Amino acid sequence: MTPLIAMTPLIFGEFGFFKLTILDYICLFAATTNAFNGALLARRPDHYKHFTIIGVIILAYAGGIGGGVIRDVLVNRIPSPLQNPWYIILCLLAAALALYIDYASEARFKDGLFQFMTAFTLPWYAIVGAQAALGVHLGYAAAVVIGIIATTAGRWIIDVACNVVPKQLVRGEFFVAAAALTGIAYVICDQVGLPVIASTIIAFFVGFGFRLLSQYLGWEEWEPWEPAEVTGGEKQRKTLGEGLHAEFDRNN
Repeated sequence: MTPLIAMTPLIFGEFGFFKLTILDYICLFAATTNAFNGALLARRPDHYKHFTIIGVIILAYAGGIGGGVIRDVLVNRIPSPLQNPWYIILCLLAAALALYIDYASEARFKDGLFQFMTAFTLPWYAIVGAQAALGVHLGYAAAVVIGIIATTAGRWIIDVACNVVPKQLVRGEFFVAAAALTGIAYVICDQVGLPVIASTIIAFFVGFGFRLLSQYLGWEEWEPWEPAEVTGGEKQRKTLGEGLHAEFDRNN
């Protein structure tokens, strides 16, 4: 039996940053930024349920690694956070940073900042999800679907835990569509032979640009006609421009 002391350098040395691939870096970045968003979301008035510090951290992990774990299970892989300790470390640091920002800011929750950050972080897991599916030789449609699931599953977990209707089911500036467009863009770039970095950059700007434009202009998914008794009961949401304008006005 190999002594534990002999195994320790291998366990920790195996995950040095210099040994990570480009896709490892992308996935870690996706997990970290989504953990940051998850912690901010847990402090949002429509989600907050008197969570403890540990509760916020758990929700941050759900947002950060939830989609990645489901993605890995779907492609028959051991979930990355169980193999690479950096996921746990970086998501914890992201949650701590989000809590500090929330504590240090005068406003309890900055809507404009959150909208921008969710637009910025959305494409990353869609890219990694599509790549993971292509890596195990699944079809193009499966790659896009897995990219969507990887991107949106963390938000689903947080919404359900906070007793909120999951964002995928209601109007939300084309949340799912932006993930789908990102996955489609990555698949096309990959299949025409572009390298990983170029494919990632193009797919990111497709998803980020569409999501940001939707938020700024107030584009939302279409609904069927509403029952008469509930018409007019929905709260009007601010566009990204209105949210950011309100932020700057409040801070001046």
